[in-house]
Amino acid sequence: MSKKEEIKGELKEVMNVEKLLKISEISLRLNTYDDIFSAFDPRFYSEKALSVDFLDEIKRASRDKVSGTVELRFLIPKALGNEGKENQIKKRLHEHFKRHHELLRKETKKTTYTGISIAGFGFLFMFIGVLFHYFLGERLLTDILVTLFEPLGWFMMFYGFDTAFYSLRQKKPEMDFYEKMSIADISFINY
Repeated sequence: MSKKEEIKGELKEVMNVEKLLKISEISLRLNTYDDIFSAFDPRFYSEKALSVDFLDEIKRASRDKVSGTVELRFLIPKALGNEGKENQIKKRLHEHFKRHHELLRKETKKTTYTGISIAGFGFLFMFIGVLFHYFLGERLLTDILVTLFEPLGWFMMFYGFDTAFYSLRQKKPEMDFYEKMSIADISFINY
């Protein structure tokens, strides 16, 4: 094959890949199926850990996508196409994303509960400070107790609400990502 024909073939391949990229929402070009998984994990595709680079790339690509079904397309050379491996990989990806979504959901629920509990204890300490002041009147011991309980109560209330609501805001993008990817339409396209 001449150099000119070789270049034409490569250009045609690149153009075909570009057409495929325009069709789907998230497209990733793979050299092998192993690009999806950790190079250090020797297990089968059904159990293998996903590559950190792969997860980072998908997170970056999915950031702009609206909620709902995301189409995830893997472009793989024709010579490497294997439907059995692809089905295993699809199942593994869905399991991974569903499990991490559920773990994040439980974690945020626990954090919210903890934050609201701390805020509740803060309110209780403030209330105890008011009761000391009301029932014990103007005494040195009362002033000391009120001075301790009021700031502690305020601090715990603010910290509790901050923990409950701010942490949710921080985890929301990651939860949205795993939720979108857990129901993603995953397919392999040979080129």
